[in-house]
Amino acid sequence: MDVHGTVAEGFEPVRDAFAANFTGLGERGAAVAVYRDGRRVVDLWAGTRDIDGTEPWRRGTAQVVRSATKGVAAAVPLLLHQRGELDLDAPVGTYWPEFKARGKERVLVRHLLNHRAGLPVLDRPLTPEEALDPARGAEAVAAQAPVWVPGTDHGYHALTYGWLVDGLVRRVTGGRGTGAWIADEIARPLGLDLWLGLPPAEQAAGRAGRVGAAPETEPPGGPRLRPKRAVTAAYADPGSLTRRAFAAITPFPDQNDTAYRAAALPATNAVATADALARFYAALIGEVDGVRLFTPGTLARARAEESAGPDRVLVVNTRFGLGYMLHGSASPLLSPGSFGHPGRGGSLGFADPEAGIAFGYVTNGLRRTVTADPRAQALVKAVRTALGAR
Repeated sequence: MDVHGTVAEGFEPVRDAFAANFTGLGERGAAVAVYRDGRRVVDLWAGTRDIDGTEPWRRGTAQVVRSATKGVAAAVPLLLHQRGELDLDAPVGTYWPEFKARGKERVLVRHLLNHRAGLPVLDRPLTPEEALDPARGAEAVAAQAPVWVPGTDHGYHALTYGWLVDGLVRRVTGGRGTGAWIADEIARPLGLDLWLGLPPAEQAAGRAGRVGAAPETEPPGGPRLRPKRAVTAAYADPGSLTRRAFAAITPFPDQNDTAYRAAALPATNAVATADALARFYAALIGEVDGVRLFTPGTLARARAEESAGPDRVLVVNTRFGLGYMLHGSASPLLSPGSFGHPGRGGSLGFADPEAGIAFGYVTNGLRRTVTADPRAQALVKAVRTALGAR
């Protein structure tokens, strides 16, 4: 496999791990980028732009990053708070009166971000057509009764997170959606190839490759990875919170469909390059070409532990800050201070303020993994090795 791009001196282990993902873990097409102290030190890509094609992946090829979208979307309410436009401790109903229905009067803004709102499922799942309409998604979560007392427990809001965040953002901003806010206030100032709602011109230019299922290959020489019995049972049970959370859109849309990519679903469908993900996280923790997104206070809030322990949806122990997964057994990142978000099936973006590291990985090969894809983990381990050797 020909690996293209560059690595700074000392980061050669990342190139080696990236190449090994193709030879040993069934990678078809992917890219990885790493920034250190606001400067890009890894920029690699290889393989094909489409999971089912032969055209080569090029610098600037983007992919749907699934739930890695959540980490980008989380920056919007946090930046609104930073600007004094949103109170994280206010009831959501302060901004969104319809949301107070069915016992949700005491759901706080922070509960939408730390997965404690009790709203991971919909009693009536949305169709793909309904899900792409931001008004229908917001109406559905506003009308939904919580499945636990809000604030008392946590569980991953796999799909409803997007409608909860977007519904709130639209009401705080006077109607500007999360995708438009990201385009204007984050992507444009930083020059990111990242879109929540892929514009027609970018679709026509073929910026995004096709995603699809990747082989479930185990790391060479390593133990065969098997989920815990309780996790397997939860995904198999149609009545479990796990199955219902991931079935809030039924059937799930074709992620290669033009209409799906043009929509803005802040839980699942951002289209981004690896460099854009890494550059975004670099700007959360420091300055990148004159742009810094989070103040030190906002950064501290974003990664302060808000939820920890058994996750009622994922059925493993998870840790969340405000919109971000934190380093832990379910989602290992670089160190205990890291924060970010994986995308189901592979993609990953995160930052580690203490190390000054920001990381982005995107792939067109989607595996069954939810939070700890072995290809992404191999790259994170290589970054850790590179830092230890410096």
